[in-house]
Amino acid sequence: MAGDAFSPASLHSSGRRRSSKSLRRRERGVLASLAGATSLSVFVTLAITLVLGSETVSFFSRFEEVSLLEFLTGGTWSPQLGSTKHFGIWPLISGTLLIASIALSVAVPLGLVTAIYLSEYAHPRVRAFIKPALELLAGIPTVVYGFLALTLITPVIRGSILPSLGMFNALSAGIAVGILILPIVASLAEDAFRAVPQSLRDGVYGLGGTRFDAAVKVVFPAATSGVVSAVLLAMARAVGETMIVALAAGSMARLTLDPTSEVQTITGFMVQMALGDVSNFGVEYFSMYAVAFVLFVMTMVLTIIGAIIRRRFREEYE
Repeated sequence: MAGDAFSPASLHSSGRRRSSKSLRRRERGVLASLAGATSLSVFVTLAITLVLGSETVSFFSRFEEVSLLEFLTGGTWSPQLGSTKHFGIWPLISGTLLIASIALSVAVPLGLVTAIYLSEYAHPRVRAFIKPALELLAGIPTVVYGFLALTLITPVIRGSILPSLGMFNALSAGIAVGILILPIVASLAEDAFRAVPQSLRDGVYGLGGTRFDAAVKVVFPAATSGVVSAVLLAMARAVGETMIVALAAGSMARLTLDPTSEVQTITGFMVQMALGDVSNFGVEYFSMYAVAFVLFVMTMVLTIIGAIIRRRFREEYE
């Protein structure tokens, strides 16, 4: 009987139990780490929301010259003009959306064409070279794009198309931001196109269709949710861009749709206030929290719209 306790079968069974316990401990450790990381992310998001919200409320309640109605409906933003301060947020919003629109008009067509070429036409060796090059383009510091907008894009446009174009303008800044977000659109859209099952393409080829027919009439509609996600992510990136607009767009907050004019974005104003000689207790300083909260809401709205569109156009393949 004593010998049975040390038989090969019993030793093997004991080893399996110890191994199973070790695996369960590891699994619990991994789950705890994942839960901790998730909780930390939620905590940071809630903390940011709480800080922005509380400071925004303080901005409206602490200073008599600030009106919530004027902030939401006013068309003049001039928090630093002595006794004639105005806090209408729409000039900053219009500047932000104007540059984002210009950026998307550059990045979306070029990005989608590039994505279709990479997914449907490019040789694997070509794809293996171009896609990392695009992702490398996304890693270039944004201050470089801002410098190029000032020293290259603006002079080229001024010398060839618009001689009266000023040094600071929304057009050059928007083009630079469009080049910045181009890799986002191209890379994510290409991933979405390649996720479409090959059987759908084969069906088009079997009916006598070409690669172009498959790409335009089957692949693109099937990958609509992924394309929309790519565009919205790129737009959120464009809305939150800071250095390019701070360098190339200017600092004149105005309510305009003219791409040749100097404008100021939400992030550009925040940079101006953070680097300027303003008191940490003044209305100018606290206005940064209010405009930051608006930027946060804009990003959240984009995310919600993206989720709704993805849900509407999501395709499931079996």
